Amino acid sequence: MTHPNVEKDDSFQAPEELLQAQALANLLDYAVRIPVIGIRVGLDSLVGLIPVLGDGIMFFASMRILYLGYKMNLPKPLLGNMLRNSVFDMLLGFIPLVGDIFDLFFKANIKNVRIMEQYWVSQNKDIIDAYAKKKYDEWQSSIEN
Repeated sequence: MTHPNVEKDDSFQAPEELLQAQALANLLDYAVRIPVIGIRVGLDSLVGLIPVLGDGIMFFASMRILYLGYKMNLPKPLLGNMLRNSVFDMLLGFIPLVGDIFDLFFKANIKNVRIMEQYWVSQNKDIIDAYAKKKYDEWQSSIEN
């Protein structure tokens, strides 16, 4: 048996806030691949190279992700974890060189989006499972015909 919402609405997807947060986090943390070493960096690492000002600007960009989590009605403890990730990233970014190296590996924005994703999936598990089953059944019947 499938979930009633899946039967009615075949366009089930994550909320717009989560999709926006994913796109922003990818831009901030993974936009460019460094040739040869293969590490991905984003605007957070690049703009963060500007002493003090760059890290401050990127902190405000990461606050957009936190705001999107707030709009998704994430519980306060999860929002607190997200804020902690962003503040930690910003404060370490203020340390010359160490902060820039740290930015290459600690992807606060991606960590925050993962928190949002895990919460959304936990709240919508039945619908997601039903939708996946429906799509699998459609695929299975298409290869049998």
